[in-house]
Amino acid sequence: MTIVVDKGSPVPPYEQIRAQLARSITERRLPVGARLPTIRQLARDLGLALNTVARAYRELEQAGLVETRGRSGTFVTPAGDASRERVRQAASEYAATALRCGIDAREALEIVRAALGVDG
Repeated sequence: MTIVVDKGSPVPPYEQIRAQLARSITERRLPVGARLPTIRQLARDLGLALNTVARAYRELEQAGLVETRGRSGTFVTPAGDASRERVRQAASEYAATALRCGIDAREALEIVRAALGVDG
């Protein structure tokens, strides 16, 4: 697992870490039960403050993607599949809302891209 933080990016470092780990978990590149590096180790490897990495891990834990087991470390949970299903359900609800509001597919996708901060 390689995490890259672009310090020149307008996206905060903790969010870059969170997003990369979340993607690795939901795409199953990090399997259920995989142990993440310690906060201290990852902060050292990336040249970041401990609090930056801790925030990323905290947000992943709040999303149910990882769990911290005290001194044993932080591990990937089976929730990646559940998270993906929640997103699919939210997408279905969004699509139904867009249709009810008379918003066409092109515009609905533009709204989602803007919300995700993705160009094009």
